[in-house]
Amino acid sequence: MRYRGTYVLVDLEAIKNNMRKIRSFLPEKVQLLAVVKANGYGHGAVPVAKACMEAGADMLGVAIPEEGEELRRHGVDAPVLVLGPVNEQNALADVKYHLTQTVYDAEGVQMMEAACCLLNENAHVHLKIDTGMGRIGVRTEEEMQDVLAALEKAPHVHLTGVFTHFANADGESDDYSHMQMERFERLCAMLPGGIVRHASASAALLKYEDARFDMVRAGLVIYGCPPCKEMPFQVEPALSWLTEVSFVKWIESGECVSYGCTFRAERKTQVATLAVGYGDGYHRALSGKGEVLIRGVRCPIIGRVCMDQMMVDATEVPDVQIGDQAVLIGKQGNEEITADELGEKCGTISYEMLLAHAGRVPVEYAKEG
Repeated sequence: MRYRGTYVLVDLEAIKNNMRKIRSFLPEKVQLLAVVKANGYGHGAVPVAKACMEAGADMLGVAIPEEGEELRRHGVDAPVLVLGPVNEQNALADVKYHLTQTVYDAEGVQMMEAACCLLNENAHVHLKIDTGMGRIGVRTEEEMQDVLAALEKAPHVHLTGVFTHFANADGESDDYSHMQMERFERLCAMLPGGIVRHASASAALLKYEDARFDMVRAGLVIYGCPPCKEMPFQVEPALSWLTEVSFVKWIESGECVSYGCTFRAERKTQVATLAVGYGDGYHRALSGKGEVLIRGVRCPIIGRVCMDQMMVDATEVPDVQIGDQAVLIGKQGNEEITADELGEKCGTISYEMLLAHAGRVPVEYAKEG
């Protein structure tokens, strides 16, 4: 039950449509992994995972085993790749819940083998190659040989995939990505045949035809945010963040609004108070920078965003009323505020904006049709 009009609305049909567009864009032989980590980029991991599988995903991607466990507990039985590192504790969860774990050194393979022996199960793993991202992964032929030697001594651990990650696929130059691709192919040549190779996330799968290999990993593009400037097809944002007008008043020229008196009215101004603040995850950095939509009109945020409330200049909104819906992210009338727009104003990226809404903001799902 929610008692205020602040909530996130997710359109699963938009996610399905985006997935179908990606699927139709790819060659039929290329598998599609849908990344649903971080609670499905703030959209809800379980509903998004089920929507993606319905729309043609071959595999799901999560960051940590806890996320894979959540999917399993809610009836998602699709193959799930854990993209993050392995330790003794999460190796047991990987094996118990039949999650495919990323490995990148002999110790990780040994941890997986120990978990398999303890639970009397087999496990699948994908090998991560660090070609230039600088996070986790095998970097040299010697390190590759160490992992392969460990796999030979781990009869319950089966290598079924190998992957890397581009560091600059959305950049102006493709030179670094081409270098990474060359490193990936060189190290992959040391591996046995028959394993799934994947390198491309959202931007790269759209840009680099020769880097699609056997599978691609779609993340941001699933949720309707363009991962690069030039898109071969249009995607539809699936998330709207909505709140309500809780109070309306007029202030005179010279009067101040919010903490620090950073806003001083230069004219008679209609101020609408909204039932949302940085305690809900709306960035305080948007103070005096961001805008919201009320009745299809852009209303600038005035003064500092408070923990639970914020104020906007609604002077240009005709007949604004308490209870009117205000859009933080999404469309209203002919206007739209995107996660990209907010990210740019905050000096960050759309990913963070999609994840921003905090635990007390409920997520609801649009009714189909």
